[in-house]
Amino acid sequence: MHCDILISHILYDNANASLRCNSARKCFSFSTSQFYFLNISNTDIMSVYKHFETLQVHAGRKADPATGACATPLYQTASFQFHNMDHAARLFSLEEEGFIYSRLSNPTVNVLEERISALEGCTAAVAVSSGQAAHFLTFQNLALPGDNFVAFPSLYGGTYTLFRDRFSDLGITFRFVPGKNPKEAESLIDDRTRGLFVETIANSDYHVPDFDHLAEICRKHRIPLIVDNTFGGGGYLFRPAGHGAAVVTHSATKWIGGHGNSIAGILAEAGTFDWDNERFPRFRENCPAYHGLNFLKAFGEKAFCAKARALGLRDWGCCLSPFNALLILQGIETLSLRMQRAMDNAMELARWLESQKKVSQVSYPGLKMHPSYPNVQKYFKNGAGAVLSFTLKGDRSTTAQFVERLQLITHLTNVGDNKTLIAHPASTTHGQMTDRELETAGIGSGTLRLAAGIEHIEDLKADLQQSLRSCP
Repeated sequence: MHCDILISHILYDNANASLRCNSARKCFSFSTSQFYFLNISNTDIMSVYKHFETLQVHAGRKADPATGACATPLYQTASFQFHNMDHAARLFSLEEEGFIYSRLSNPTVNVLEERISALEGCTAAVAVSSGQAAHFLTFQNLALPGDNFVAFPSLYGGTYTLFRDRFSDLGITFRFVPGKNPKEAESLIDDRTRGLFVETIANSDYHVPDFDHLAEICRKHRIPLIVDNTFGGGGYLFRPAGHGAAVVTHSATKWIGGHGNSIAGILAEAGTFDWDNERFPRFRENCPAYHGLNFLKAFGEKAFCAKARALGLRDWGCCLSPFNALLILQGIETLSLRMQRAMDNAMELARWLESQKKVSQVSYPGLKMHPSYPNVQKYFKNGAGAVLSFTLKGDRSTTAQFVERLQLITHLTNVGDNKTLIAHPASTTHGQMTDRELETAGIGSGTLRLAAGIEHIEDLKADLQQSLRSCP
């Protein structure tokens, strides 16, 4: 029998943050006895699964077409073979989706991109070599020399110096807000401003912005709200796209991967921002690199990521290796479990440290005394993040002795690991900042940053206690 039938398979629908049936009409010859192979009901059932815990396991996952392997395969290859010359030409002109070269895209990396896009409620995502690369690609995708961005100064130290120093070398300026008030940020916006940047939880003083207020300001001035959601755990703690963010970035090295074994970054697009305005001419103009392609007309709600990939990733080359993507994907499957345990540990440790006589100060946004506590209650559903800071009574020598006597807690510069980590920001992650910049960022000379892991809480307390006993 010859018949025109509808074949369905499961793909991730980024726009609806769910798994859906993607259908393609094909002509086949088959007997009526073969018809039972088309199991349409299963794909219909999958279209209703939208919970985070399900998406972190299934979104973007497809059985290997060659072998049927259920686990995402590692496509450790530099290039992909073309069907013929016309196929190659269509791929290079962006007329057809497919894989060309792993600097641009790779099947393993693509699964990671689809999964993060799902978890963040975005329309598209681009995976890159690191969180810093995600920031570089994001801002380079939006600005030209002479343009500027507005940012709050409570930032990860590497981000701060990237903004302050490296982008200035390219003629792009970052204007740092003198305080925390959104009105102060608005006063810095002018006709060359191309976006407003914040971190979900600032990687210095744990400031949590009023996202809805900032989004309103951005809509008024027709600029994108850009949120680094690294501390938001891939959308488990907070989804910026649901509160007006146009672009979301991540260091996937942290909680998304969670095992401290690979470096990766993500930039994702909410699909809600109107790029068809005078501030962003390169989205409206025809691109000479692709024979007059108009990214906005061709890609619509995925225009930002399409342009970042086709121009930025292609030319700057900050691509993610397929092997690192596979490691990050394995971490994502347990993201909600790890993130919740780490946040619960952080909350308990913050309260415990407050009770210690040798500790002079504790900073954690889950504590009622923290200035951002009202925003934590407003925006976060599962906790207040997994990182806190505390300061010991005593001098730098006392602080150093305390860190060096820890046995279980690891002294290194990272966060979002399964292991609990400790660092001295003023001499490491934020060491290139001036004393005044450190003060503005909420970092003192004796501040210690503790990133809670998933160990048993009593063992963590015991390690801190034994080291505190050695302090004068």
